[in-house]
Parts: sequence; structure tokens; C-alpha cells
Amino acid sequence: MTAINEQLVAAACEAAQEAYAPYSDFAVGAALLTANGLVYTGANVENASFGLSLCAERAAVVKAVSEGQRDFAKLAIFAASAEPPLPCGACLQVLAEFGPDLEIIAANETATIVTTLSELLPRPFTNGR
Repeated sequence: MTAINEQLVAAACEAAQEAYAPYSDFAVGAALLTANGLVYTGANVENASFGLSLCAERAAVVKAVSEGQRDFAKLAIFAASAEPPLPCGACLQVLAEFGPDLEIIAANETATIVTTLSELLPRPFTNGR
């Protein structure tokens, strides 16, 4: 794994410690690298009304976009799970809004998967754009 990918996974691991996951006990952290080198982290935030829960990936995207960032290079996701956590469909669609070339690094304590957004979501909804 490259040094930057290791740093992003470490940031995602640290972010997972801030997750609010009282219903699933599944803490996830994400670290989103912008094209200009900034890193935005996020953690999942659950709600008793499950549909209102927010995944770590979307939390990181919302933080970045609210700070004026729109060009993303890499996203690392970490969870202490049996398999490295890949983004859910809703997260993939939100990420697709900002471009299909995003590199995705999914990691747990023992394994890492490196893939791309376009591999995970080859035909996103684009509203004709």
C-alpha cells in the first residue's frame, strides 16, 4: 500500500472511534482526500429512525462540500469487521455526483481492498448530465 493510502486508512481508523453506532455496534470511519491535498474525515451516525442514519462516507463528503471542495481523489474506509467495508449503494451514488474516477481503499485490521468508484458503480444515475 502506498504511503498516502496508509495515512488515509489511519485517518479513517481514527475517525471510526468517533462513530455513533448504538444500534448496529458497527463503527465505520472514512477519510476523503481532495485533489488539492486536504483530508476530510467522517464517522457513521445512527438514528433510532434508521433511514435518518448517515454513513461515514457521506459524512466526509458533506464536510468537504460544505467547505467548498468538489474534486476528490481518494476515499479510505475503515471498520473493525470480518471483511473490509465497501460503500453502500447510497454512498456510491453520492460519491458519483463528484466523478467516477475516485479511488476507494477499504480496510480492516488485516486486509485492504483498493478499487474505484466506477468499478463498484459502473452505471450511476446522472439525471442526464
